[in-house]
Amino acid sequence: QVQLVESGGGLVQAGDSLRLSCAASGRAFNWYPMGWFRQAPGKEREFVAAITWSGTTYYADSVKGRFTISRDNTRNTVYLQMNSLKPEDTAEYYCAGRSSGGGDYTSPNDYNYWGQGAQVTVSS
Repeated sequence: QVQLVESGGGLVQAGDSLRLSCAASGRAFNWYPMGWFRQAPGKEREFVAAITWSGTTYYADSVKGRFTISRDNTRNTVYLQMNSLKPEDTAEYYCAGRSSGGGDYTSPNDYNYWGQGAQVTVSS
């Protein structure tokens, strides 16, 4: 079993930066592809970014060039650096982990483990 705990959310202004962290405990974290998803009120959960065990990254078009996902396997932690934040980035952000590679990294259905969420609010 894997436990995921997000931190680093908050209230910022448009154009600011924020870094989310996701600390993993339990089974061998460095084997797992990891992802970030977000969900705004009244909307479905959507893919933000993903990173494989080897460091290959994937991004949603809406965040490409502004957000960067990374991982530190020595600290069992995955990060989401968010720059040039926009009001439409406001959402609850969730860290997620998979127990296998391949398939669709953008689908929340392919992730086995989820954190509790971190709220990010961007004011205009």
